[in-house]
Amino acid sequence: MVWVPLGPRRTDCLPLLHAPDINSSKMSLEWLVAWSWSLDGLRDCIATGIQSVRDCDTTAVVTVACLLVLFVWYCYHVGREQPRPYASVNSLMQGPDAGGLQNGYVYCQSPECVRCTHNEGLNQKLYHNLQEYAKRYSWSGMGRIHKGIREQGRYLNSRPSIQKPEVFFLPDLPTTPYFSRDAQKHDVELLERNFQTILCEFETLYKAFSNCSLPQGWKMNSTSSGEWVTFYLVNQGVCVPRNCRKCPRTYRLLGSLRTCIGNNVFGNACISVLSPGTVITEHYGPTNIRIRCHLGLKTPSGCELVVGGEPQCWAEGRCLLFDDSFLHTAFHEGSAEDGPRVVFMVDLWHPNVAAAERQALDFIFAPGR
Repeated sequence: MVWVPLGPRRTDCLPLLHAPDINSSKMSLEWLVAWSWSLDGLRDCIATGIQSVRDCDTTAVVTVACLLVLFVWYCYHVGREQPRPYASVNSLMQGPDAGGLQNGYVYCQSPECVRCTHNEGLNQKLYHNLQEYAKRYSWSGMGRIHKGIREQGRYLNSRPSIQKPEVFFLPDLPTTPYFSRDAQKHDVELLERNFQTILCEFETLYKAFSNCSLPQGWKMNSTSSGEWVTFYLVNQGVCVPRNCRKCPRTYRLLGSLRTCIGNNVFGNACISVLSPGTVITEHYGPTNIRIRCHLGLKTPSGCELVVGGEPQCWAEGRCLLFDDSFLHTAFHEGSAEDGPRVVFMVDLWHPNVAAAERQALDFIFAPGR
């Protein structure tokens, strides 16, 4: 764009610029200052700006404006239908607690809850959710999910007793009780680098324990013997604001994990504490689409995790990955002097679940759907 003054050129003043005497130089300087602020100069600037706008391609301007409007509409539409799984820490610090939370734990409020429904109507509900998703977005990449939902009863009933997820089984996923660290290498390394941060926040929480009562935010779980308590930051895809405010750095860390399940009922993140003498009864997880990750915080001797009949031990500062849809149990056979076994537990996506499938499963199994 070239700026060209529209007014007549002031040639009558040019000789003054070349006068050899001092007085002429002063007059020239005064004239330049006066001209820069004169109405003529202002008029030239305004006229040049108007001409520049007129010279622009109207079609290009309209096209850019339309694209901008479409982009804003798309962001609003997607954001409204699929909210971010994590709110900001600052908003958690200031906002009220979400409804349905009691003692820091999400209790099922609906008899139609997908995770808690164990009847033949569940498959119909899942298929309806899948159809709704496909109508809004696409059927592309939905083959395994469609197959799994349509034949869910057969898959669950015919599974060997070693692996039998209670709610949803996605077919054709590689199955193994334990996974190597490379299965989700980025998130494993990130968690291990922040071991001390998570441990410090746990130790601050644990100071509130007494022999008389369970501190607010902790949940007591049923066990055949001993005590097993959990402190949830995310429970069944819903964050627990009161608990997240007590562990802000750990909660913020969850937002940095690439494969954390945070927006459907199969996603959890919590601190899990086993007291000496505790045995967790063998049980199955709800699905095979996730990997359960345990970061060891306190791991005294005499503690074991057994998945699919294969035992493993935790290590402090190290992650242990396993598929909890396999029959599994955990126990702490140490003495009272050994203290509790403590892990930070977070659910990650199975590495063989594709991105399109993850998006669809988030929609189908969204909390409250």
